[in-house]
Amino acid sequence: MVYQASPTRYEQMQYRRCGHSGLKLPAVSLGLWHNFGDNAHFDNARTLVRHAFNHGITHFDLANNYGPPPGSAEEHFGRILQEDLLPYRDELIISSKAGYTMWDGPYGDWGSKKYLVASLNQSLKRMGLEYVDIFYHHRPDPETPLEETMAALDLIVRQGKALYVGLSNYPAERAQQAFKILQDLGTPCLIHQPKYSMFERWVEADLLETLAQNGVGSIAFSPLAGGVLTDRYLAGIPEDSRAASSSQFLTSDQLTPEKLEKVRKLNAIALARGQKLSQMALAWVLRGDKVTSVLIGASKTGQIDDAVGMLKNRQFTEQELADIEAILV
Repeated sequence: MVYQASPTRYEQMQYRRCGHSGLKLPAVSLGLWHNFGDNAHFDNARTLVRHAFNHGITHFDLANNYGPPPGSAEEHFGRILQEDLLPYRDELIISSKAGYTMWDGPYGDWGSKKYLVASLNQSLKRMGLEYVDIFYHHRPDPETPLEETMAALDLIVRQGKALYVGLSNYPAERAQQAFKILQDLGTPCLIHQPKYSMFERWVEADLLETLAQNGVGSIAFSPLAGGVLTDRYLAGIPEDSRAASSSQFLTSDQLTPEKLEKVRKLNAIALARGQKLSQMALAWVLRGDKVTSVLIGASKTGQIDDAVGMLKNRQFTEQELADIEAILV
């Protein structure tokens, strides 16, 4: 049966201007970091992408190395795009990145012009696209001159292979230098993608202010701290959870009794607000409008429903913020 998007898909979502650009992003975006590679069931991945778009999530975030194995998430998304979403291409924001290891040899990693241009060409081929809407440099390269990396991003836009460019995982000082180079080249940075959650707050020191001063938007990845800020661990560590598995992204050692106690206290505040803990955690990242969008992962459609449902109660009282801060410190 031919897929037809929900006619009410734009009724629930909020769209927020990204920095000083003309682009608006949904407050909730879907990341294809996990659950979309060869290790996942394709039909479920397809259901998740359809469900997200049906609920107004127009932004789908990928990278060359997403999978596993690397490249497979883009391949699967490309198939979903061709079979389901191609008629809606102009309603979508599709992003990809390069900066981590993709192939053997000296040209398959980091931030050289050689690597970035080649990687994006491969990504476009995997997804069956002529261009991506946003292309990121995925992490700073300590050896390649920043001028070369930014010139590569500028070149990619001028070649028509990306509409906008962004940075990910850049500290504030390095990001400021990159913004200046890109501005001088005539391709301003659209967005920065940092890791940010109640348990990962490094961006508050100076990065968010740097972004605001430069008119750069932001999208927070891992806003639920790898699933810790959900109801998954309220009673301890389930045997079938990510923390109990061999996952490199969340281990049982990270879930100390002290952290689990904080999770339970935060959950009590969320319940008093009439929300799930995951919903409050997403709303907290978006508080004060310093962050443009939160980037969620999903393995079930209900997780997408919860994230979108968060938008019904995105505001905090001063007392709620103070109570949350008292728990987090």
